[in-house]
Amino acid sequence: MLDGAYLLAGLVLLYFGAEFLVAGAAGLARSYRIRPLIVGLTVVACGTSAPELVVGVSASAL
Repeated sequence: MLDGAYLLAGLVLLYFGAEFLVAGAAGLARSYRIRPLIVGLTVVACGTSAPELVVGVSASAL
């Protein structure tokens, strides 16, 4: 039962963290007059590369 609560809490934190990241990136792009497409592609690129970075760092730490 506790595992389900941890899973639900993790999903909720992931959702709100992603919303915060995207809203911040969009606001920063508007302030610097960068096209939203460029910011969106950059956020997606960082989001897809982050798990690979974590795995690589974890593997090299062992």
